[in-house]
Amino acid sequence: MLPSPVAIDVRRGAIASLGSVLADRRIATEGRIAVAVGPGQGEQIAADLDLPHCEVFRVEEGTVDAANELGRKLRSGAYEAVAGIGGGKTIDVTKFAATMAGIPMVAVATNLAHDGIASPVSSLEHEGGKPSIGVTMPIAVVIDVDYVRAAPSRLVRSGIGDVVSNISAIEDWELAGRVNGEPVDGMAVTFARVAAEAVLHRPDSIDSEAFLTVLAEGLVLSGMAMSVAGSSRPASGACHEILHAVTQLEPGRGNHGELAGLGALYASFLRVRHLGWSESRMGEIRDCLLRHGLPVVPSDAGLDDEAFARAVVHAPETRPGRFTILEHLGLSENEIGRSVADYVKTVGR
Repeated sequence: MLPSPVAIDVRRGAIASLGSVLADRRIATEGRIAVAVGPGQGEQIAADLDLPHCEVFRVEEGTVDAANELGRKLRSGAYEAVAGIGGGKTIDVTKFAATMAGIPMVAVATNLAHDGIASPVSSLEHEGGKPSIGVTMPIAVVIDVDYVRAAPSRLVRSGIGDVVSNISAIEDWELAGRVNGEPVDGMAVTFARVAAEAVLHRPDSIDSEAFLTVLAEGLVLSGMAMSVAGSSRPASGACHEILHAVTQLEPGRGNHGELAGLGALYASFLRVRHLGWSESRMGEIRDCLLRHGLPVVPSDAGLDDEAFARAVVHAPETRPGRFTILEHLGLSENEIGRSVADYVKTVGR
């Protein structure tokens, strides 16, 4: 059976209908609603909502501690549902807290920075890093294109890198299926691939309402792909191993989607060189990243080649047990260093 939100609303002015979504008796019967807001547009949205019986909680950090604290408040208040309004951190914290409290969660996204909007995963910081934690997927998703357009453009472009990286993640999953016999879910692959392909060749940009709508729907589809698979597998392979390694070793160098796109392009380069993958396919990913001003070489993300190579060496440790092109090739540290130098010469502008 296919798990799916009961409502997905992606359009201009969608937030004006949030009250109706929350009043859906499949979500809340008595109307006792909590709203969690981030430090950005979330507070303004909450102030504009006509929800007389809701209580607003502020989410300041994307940490496990913040999620646990919100979860305790939701349990003690006997709320029927919670709406998380804001960016990725706010939504991830709210998903985790709602799962702790055993209540449904409505995701209200104010930017399109990554595919966590509708996924069954929360990426939260704690002392040991920033692991992906399994949670219950949102029962409804609301994305207002007007608010997305008001978000910093870099955050919107980030979502492009994240959804396009699905192409690399799928290749890694299918490689694990061929080499190790890992089960590959065809429905999850279909959702993840359709999401990426919908964005890959579009000539318009984030200035276009039509593009933003397709990107938002693609990110939602990616989240549903992960829900079908029961893991982040269809949207997270070597691309995300590399981004998590960069985040750990070189914090502050690029955001999630920027590094996911860069990691996907490097992983694609490895497939071309070692597995006979289509060079034109790698070129399509590169062209898409360039078209939207996303990193294609380490220096675009504020990294030197040596730092990126160190991240590639460290990458498999970020997802123990996950098999990707990196684990398959098992390149030495020196081989990775030479590979990164060759990659930069090949794909650099």
